[in-house]
Amino acid sequence: MAATIIAFAMALLCFLNLTAALSPKALRSFGAGHRMTSVFEFDDGSGFVANLELITGTEIYGPDISPLRMIARYDSDDRLHVHITDSIHARWEVPQDIIPRPDSSSLVTHVKERDMEHSEGLDPARNDRQLQLSYTVEPFGFAITRTSTGECLFNSTPPIRQDSGEPAFNSMVFKDQYLEISTQLPRNNSLFGIGESTRPDGLRLTRGRLYTLWATDIAAYKVDVDLYGAYPFYMDIREGGATHGVLMLNSNGMDIWVGEDMLTYHVIGGVLDFYFFAGPAPLAVIDQYTNLIGRPTPMPYWSFGFHQCRWGYETIDEIKDVVANYKKANIPLDTIWNDIDYMDAYKDFTFDPVRYDENTVREFVKELHANGQQYIVILDPGISVGYKNYSTLERGLKDDIFLKNEFGNNYLAQVWPGPVYFPDFLHPKASSWWTQEIADFFDKVPFDGLWIDMNEASNFCTGSACSFDTLTLGMGKNDSDNDRCLLHCVNGTSRFDDPPYKINHVGTYDNLGVKTIAMTVKHYNGVLEYDAHNLYGLCESIATQKTLRDVTGKRPFILSRSTFVGSGAHTAHWTGDNKATWEDLKYSIVSVINSGMFGVPMVGADICGFAGNTTEELCRRWMQLGAFYPFSRNHAALGTNSHEPYIWESVAEASRKALGLRYRLLPHLYTLMFEATKSGAPIARALFFSFPKDLNTLAINDQFLLGRSVLISPIVAEGLTSVNAYFPKGTWYNLFDFSKIVSTGERRMLPAPADSINVHVSEGQILPMQEARLTSAEVKKTPFTLVVVFSADASASASGKLFVDSGVDIEMGIQDGSSTFVQFFAERSLHSGSLVSRVIAGNYALEQGLVLQSIRFLGVSGPVSDVIVNGERIVSAEQLSYDARLESLQVSGLSLLLGRDFELRWAMKELRWATQ
Repeated sequence: MAATIIAFAMALLCFLNLTAALSPKALRSFGAGHRMTSVFEFDDGSGFVANLELITGTEIYGPDISPLRMIARYDSDDRLHVHITDSIHARWEVPQDIIPRPDSSSLVTHVKERDMEHSEGLDPARNDRQLQLSYTVEPFGFAITRTSTGECLFNSTPPIRQDSGEPAFNSMVFKDQYLEISTQLPRNNSLFGIGESTRPDGLRLTRGRLYTLWATDIAAYKVDVDLYGAYPFYMDIREGGATHGVLMLNSNGMDIWVGEDMLTYHVIGGVLDFYFFAGPAPLAVIDQYTNLIGRPTPMPYWSFGFHQCRWGYETIDEIKDVVANYKKANIPLDTIWNDIDYMDAYKDFTFDPVRYDENTVREFVKELHANGQQYIVILDPGISVGYKNYSTLERGLKDDIFLKNEFGNNYLAQVWPGPVYFPDFLHPKASSWWTQEIADFFDKVPFDGLWIDMNEASNFCTGSACSFDTLTLGMGKNDSDNDRCLLHCVNGTSRFDDPPYKINHVGTYDNLGVKTIAMTVKHYNGVLEYDAHNLYGLCESIATQKTLRDVTGKRPFILSRSTFVGSGAHTAHWTGDNKATWEDLKYSIVSVINSGMFGVPMVGADICGFAGNTTEELCRRWMQLGAFYPFSRNHAALGTNSHEPYIWESVAEASRKALGLRYRLLPHLYTLMFEATKSGAPIARALFFSFPKDLNTLAINDQFLLGRSVLISPIVAEGLTSVNAYFPKGTWYNLFDFSKIVSTGERRMLPAPADSINVHVSEGQILPMQEARLTSAEVKKTPFTLVVVFSADASASASGKLFVDSGVDIEMGIQDGSSTFVQFFAERSLHSGSLVSRVIAGNYALEQGLVLQSIRFLGVSGPVSDVIVNGERIVSAEQLSYDARLESLQVSGLSLLLGRDFELRWAMKELRWATQ
């Protein structure tokens, strides 16, 4: 009870001292808000149901909805759920089958009434519940506090401003097409998340800025506007590093205002559906968040190799030359991609009969597979209606799976092939139709993955009802001239096309249906595009993932442009149509980190820039950076100069060096993928994930970590040959030459000549590596090395992990015979040290003959005279090498089976172990 009283008192403190401006879109009064009229507690003590009624309202943005129902419930000890909706009429919310999650409404019948006037909210009676909810009755508001400290994390009750005596912000507003709710913020916190947009300001959300969430086909080089995905999720890091997360699970369009001391949601429909994640570490928040929305889906091992694509590979022969040139230049390449060039008149599931003859493509893919390489093609959702005997369209019409306009007819839009219909991925028959089309396509050419683009969905026309006069319309030409609208369209004027509240959609658009599906278009069962717009890419990803599992029997690889909360459970993502500029190179780091934070860890940017012509220097530096994106692909737009890395010798040399390290790190990257599937941990991370108490890391925007301790410090500006890199406190080693840095938490100016990028590993890490090769398939055949990194302390320890499997099994888990998981533990004192492995499910590694050939210990202060491995003393001097300058001990020629536990011990020269 004492903890409850303290927490409630701390919540009251949140009410004080707000002085900053309201959201610029909320400078009006919406009445007196709501009052709580009754509260009913769940029988199991996990939460309560409350009824709310309007005190006074206004007609601004439409009439208020009253009464409302609020459900507050502990989903777990570290997750608290608050759901507010119309208590009489059902409202749109993200469907359970799209994002499966606990349904609190089923508990409503098991309740008992409680005294709301003398109840403080949700009492964390169990000591391990980390959050508490309290509320005010009139005007209604609620606060979330951290149980252990009583710190206020979220408070929607408007405090009274000391200077004016007026409420600091509006009480909760709930109308059919406008929801508003605010929370108080301390001024000394740091917010991260809310996307998707390209952020010149960096990772940390900027105070005094409006962030708009609306899936939009717009170039990613357009900064600070709504892009392809929508993520109403943020992390809040307080002084001392304590972190919590907030998700407002709503697919409608919204603006989120981040003020100096408040945050305000302006939402144009749906419900208020909040999830609060206790953390208290950043990685714990992501674990709790992805436990709700879905763990990241495993990616094939080969997808961590390098990829090459271009819009403008006009023929299959050109593709063949690209693959050959990579090999000739000795640059790694795992996967070659085709943009829309391969299609016959841009029709999905077709090959151009002349430029991409189906038989020739099939033989080429057969050669790729023989060389351990892969082939991926693009699909757009628009299905052409301009050609006769197009079986994909005919089967879709038969199953009636296309979106409908407000008159009940198939909704007509235009994309690359001309007039198109869009599949309705909410339709129960759409999945089987999609599966059949992809299965037939796979029978023609056994591709290895699918790239689903333009799925916001993009539309070259604007209108609620469109038509066309002829079947020509400039169609059938494989060029970029088809992006002009050639349909006759009537613009929508409904309250959905032009809602009463205007979100800041690309800063200028008033009509939400501009260059996308009209808002009055209906999905299955009458669902409006107005509500489901932000879900289109996610729904297509879900259908595509299921299809590829069924069709190939292997782990799918899907790359989607449009994403939403939960997309990472089904797809990878790239940051979209960037530009060949130094600014875009730098922005890509923030975009990649944000995607991982949102639950989509397999992410990258178009290396060397998609739009515009790159330069030799820019491409060289971008290849060095992009070599360490989780998803690493070089891609260019039609009409731009080619920028495959072998075009310039200096770029080729830099690529060989950077990609060589990437391929050596494939065991580490793949193990990070395994960890992501279990805990949601991002592969590429901001530095504060590993060093949350280091306030300096909160402002680092041009460096990132792979996992907890591999630090990437790229060049992000023209003409530089050194980098001013920040190193959190500890000992760091360069992974190219093993030179050492001991940092107190400071910046270091490091040389970065034209062919080099700085990559360091921190103390406490045991890093599994293999040998560099030209494909990931060849890397898998090479022996393993461990890099063990000790601190400079007299006594030090390190640990690491390794997960191995076939790389293509649908599931990615520890299962005897199918995979092996190894944990490594090392200790070092002034006089001795040890390294042990602990193997789980070792049979797979034994069957594959996986061996550990060498170990490099970093941070060993003197030469070693005695090394014992599994009870056997190493007597050959050739197996031991000590470098005093690097404080490095190399033990080689081991041939230890990774599928079995091992133990290695060493002693300094003055000691000698007794063998057993």
